[in-house]
Amino acid sequence: MTAPTINGTRYPQPIEDLLPAARKLTAELGEVPSRNRLMSEFRIGAPKATDLRTRLIEDRARDIVARDLADRTDTAAPAAPRLDYPEPIGPDPAPLPGVPESTPPAVKPVEITPAEPVAEASTVGHPGTPTPPTPGRPAAVWPVVLLALPAFVAIWSGWVGLGGLTGFGIVHPLPGIWDSFSINSAITLPIGVETYGAYALYVWLSGRVPERARRFAKWSAIASLLVGALGQVAYHLLVAAGVESAPWWITTAVACLPVAVLGMGAALAHLVRSHD
Repeated sequence: MTAPTINGTRYPQPIEDLLPAARKLTAELGEVPSRNRLMSEFRIGAPKATDLRTRLIEDRARDIVARDLADRTDTAAPAAPRLDYPEPIGPDPAPLPGVPESTPPAVKPVEITPAEPVAEASTVGHPGTPTPPTPGRPAAVWPVVLLALPAFVAIWSGWVGLGGLTGFGIVHPLPGIWDSFSINSAITLPIGVETYGAYALYVWLSGRVPERARRFAKWSAIASLLVGALGQVAYHLLVAAGVESAPWWITTAVACLPVAVLGMGAALAHLVRSHD
């Protein structure tokens, strides 16, 4: 098989040499030939046929754009003719007579008298509405401290005495470490019961804790104060009767007080820090 004779030669030619014949073929067909047509017409491979067809498509697009621009130029509106007017002949027209400016009348300044200050209105309530009291100075606290001192002495001595009647007494909390150190375990009764009662009473009346903590503090404070009162009554009755050792049921109740105070204190501390 021999290549067709194009441009006077049968050898494979570059795309630039094939373009004139390809453009002629496009003009004869009225459209861009396909790649297969170019391959069979010019005996070239697929890559060269694809490149040649791309060139033909670009040429055809440029021709379409050029024809479109030419059509738009032909249909454009003609330019308006230029009109030359002759210059006016004769003297310049007379200027218009001037209109005198009017002077505005003088305006007399108006004096503004400042208004008198309005007295501050006082709030008047309904005749039947009581006037809220003006907050005064808080009550002094030192008289309460003065009253608490003798009560502290009586409560302390009563609990320590009852502790002595129920088995509380001198103990050595650090044997082998500090043998000479001793403490009367009866002091745990007034410290535990009365201190917890005072703190629970404060939590109850402060109103700054959750409702559950406030309710628990209320009833535990009342119970603690009642137990303290019963302890004082029991001690004085036993001493007045000349009893040197309390009955077993009193000893049992007094021995359970430190444990009960520890449990109530831990529960109250937990409730105070909780959120409803």
